[in-house]
Amino acid sequence: MTLHSRIVRYGELKPCKTAFIDAHTPGSDQKENFTIIGGGVSESPDQHVHIRDTPGFNIGAAGQPPRCRNSLHSHTTAEVFFVLKGRWRFFWGRWGNAGEVVLEEGDIFNIPTGIFRGFENIGTDYGMIMAILGGDDAGGGVTWAPQVIEEAQAHGLILGENGVLYDSKKGENLPDGVAPMPLLTDEDLTAFPEVPPAGVVRDYVARYWDLMALAAGQPARVIGEDAVLRDKPGFEVDLLTRSSISADMHTPDQPTVLMPMRGHWRLVTEDGEVTLAPGDTCLINKGEAYALAPSMTGEASLYRVRGNDDPAGSTWTG
Repeated sequence: MTLHSRIVRYGELKPCKTAFIDAHTPGSDQKENFTIIGGGVSESPDQHVHIRDTPGFNIGAAGQPPRCRNSLHSHTTAEVFFVLKGRWRFFWGRWGNAGEVVLEEGDIFNIPTGIFRGFENIGTDYGMIMAILGGDDAGGGVTWAPQVIEEAQAHGLILGENGVLYDSKKGENLPDGVAPMPLLTDEDLTAFPEVPPAGVVRDYVARYWDLMALAAGQPARVIGEDAVLRDKPGFEVDLLTRSSISADMHTPDQPTVLMPMRGHWRLVTEDGEVTLAPGDTCLINKGEAYALAPSMTGEASLYRVRGNDDPAGSTWTG
């Protein structure tokens, strides 16, 4: 794949409005899901995938108008969000009332695995959050809270045990031999902890301006074994700024994804030169030399995601 075929521009993102089981549920029926790199977690055959190859993790995004929410669900691998546009409230727990945190633009949240989580746009305009999902098969570990499945069925959507959505409003029914996704029992639900907010905010949330200060002179290590947010999810995340990146060529020993947050960035590879803008996503192959630098004056920041040999799985507690 050429460099240009490995860049997904923000303005060219193709949304899916029927990606998940709550697509007809009032309050969640206006959200848009974007699958940028890898198959993601969509349950709909209508989901467009921009780049199917996975570098050991998936990249996606969620776009929502004000007061639109994503319903409670859980993951068995990492789910990391940073806020590209808007103001967002993240909440968690069996009923979504165990804790919450509000994130502003640039803030990043490495949500612990194994807890029910949801989020909503509490800003005044359309908002966008960018997502990093652990593992090549990020769709293999999504579990919905029982009330989400029940409410969705009341509005015409049924999730099969095969992980596929069927819309009765379109005349669709479960195929022969496919049963509905079973609801978690009370015993099952004991495995999903009600995590208090203090620990979650302290250990899993990093504020943009704190990271910008850390990135003076060197990249800020955001997620990793020795990073601000200590975890080993199968990838590492850094924040780069104007003062923390050199203009020299780099040759990564693992696949790398570049996701500008602020400013415009000049990227040079053997394939040529391009400019990346906020909301763009670029996949750099293992062993592909590149140079990166802001192309304009003013604030410039970029999240860099690098694969590693750590297995994708539960939140690291070492």
